[in-house]
Amino acid sequence: MSSVEESDRTPRDRTPRDRAPQDRAPQDRAPQDRSPRYTPGHGLLEGRAAVITAAAGAGIGGATARRFLEEGARVVIGDAHARRLKETETALAAEFGGDRVTSLPCDVTDEDQVRALFAHAEHAHGGLDIVVNNAGLGGTADLVDMSDEQWSRVQDVTLNGTFRCTRTALRSLKAAGNGGVIVNNASVVGWRAQRGQAHYAAAKAGVMALTRCAALEAAEFGVRVNAVAPSLAMHPHLVKVTSEELLTELTAREAFGRYAEPWEVANVIVFLASGYSSYMTGETVSVSSQHA
Repeated sequence: MSSVEESDRTPRDRTPRDRAPQDRAPQDRAPQDRSPRYTPGHGLLEGRAAVITAAAGAGIGGATARRFLEEGARVVIGDAHARRLKETETALAAEFGGDRVTSLPCDVTDEDQVRALFAHAEHAHGGLDIVVNNAGLGGTADLVDMSDEQWSRVQDVTLNGTFRCTRTALRSLKAAGNGGVIVNNASVVGWRAQRGQAHYAAAKAGVMALTRCAALEAAEFGVRVNAVAPSLAMHPHLVKVTSEELLTELTAREAFGRYAEPWEVANVIVFLASGYSSYMTGETVSVSSQHA
């Protein structure tokens, strides 16, 4: 699926919730109305410091930043889109306090920017406890039509970017000697095939393998490394690059007959970042019924 998990939903995609129940057509009502109520924070990450990449806007990264703040964490958010990142920081700081959220533009394909993001986090919060590698890039192209540039760009953002951030995080966490947690964002297409997604599927399968290998290496200095694998988490970019027919087809595959809300994926990330998953490492958790 093309970059399902990395961005936002547009207002026109919120029809089932924005319209009053009596105004909705019957076909609009049932599926998305079965989504659970938003879960309040319970202090699961109280006092922890976190870095979250690709966190501008209201996609999974932005939802994760909000959920971490609601759970008591302090966060540094990064994103390649500087203006949108600043808007996100301003909105979160107004709600949770400027001392708990800060940002720095970061393109995960640039090693210097990755190092700067982590250095900024250590300076702003005096250390680092949690890293969420959310950055990724998709697209749709059959292999016979795919250019080297299309293939390489997806790999560089989605897999190589996760590698760069994981490497930098592990160096920092190992040196500090206080343990820590890394959560990577994979995708169900890392397990299953989907036409037009060879580059994205290969990158996400690589993220899963990277997660397993990093977990073995990091265990000796008390760091856990896990991943989530979302399926269909709605956001505006997905709507722009995917036909309505395909979105309908993908939604129909889901067990609940609806797409995931970004905060539902963020809740699983909170679990993996918290002490409730203290004996889990090297795992990829499917946030969907589509493990294979």
